[in-house]
Amino acid sequence: MEDNYRSWLWEKLGERCVKNMKNHGFDAHFVSTPDEAKDLVLGMISGYETFGFGGSDTTRSLGIMEALKATGKTVYDHWQKGLDKAQDLEIRLQQGRCDCFLCSANAISATGEIINVDGIGNRTDAMTFGPKKVLIIAGMNKVTHDLESALTRVRDVAGPMRAKSLGMETPCAETGICTDCNSPQRICRVTVILHRRPMLTDISVVLINRSMGF
Repeated sequence: MEDNYRSWLWEKLGERCVKNMKNHGFDAHFVSTPDEAKDLVLGMISGYETFGFGGSDTTRSLGIMEALKATGKTVYDHWQKGLDKAQDLEIRLQQGRCDCFLCSANAISATGEIINVDGIGNRTDAMTFGPKKVLIIAGMNKVTHDLESALTRVRDVAGPMRAKSLGMETPCAETGICTDCNSPQRICRVTVILHRRPMLTDISVVLINRSMGF
């Protein structure tokens, strides 16, 4: 029963978020399930040939990458095993030059802003300029009421959880608390806020009424 009420509350929050993102120039959508999201996204990107994926558990969990590979599309994935440093770098560069780039967000405000924080910057670069099409896919657990709370979510929730998941040796991965550290393995180095859609980049955002990713 509690899940039903949370789903209802997220639906109302998602509707407000989508409306404000549309006002900010984004092509925004709200769907109920991951399967709906997958079908919607695959329909949007069927005409493209080359695809880049940011380090996103959300996009990968939908099975979009596998579906693209099955139809012979070219996928640039720096998470594939066996890459040396040069190959990893080349793939990250190709992600910024591909036809379509897919990633998630660390937080999205209901007022219509999208926030991502990177350690390297390939994701934040590719989502703002380069690819012909950008897809940002996020669960409603990442939506907050305003920009201030979205930035707080990145610092207090997404950052520590992501550092822990990656096995980073940072204070937040040990304590769960951000100390604005100078750790060599710090992953919060580049912050990008999409206040409005970048002038030359076609961006679609798909919100899923589920808890997904970090």
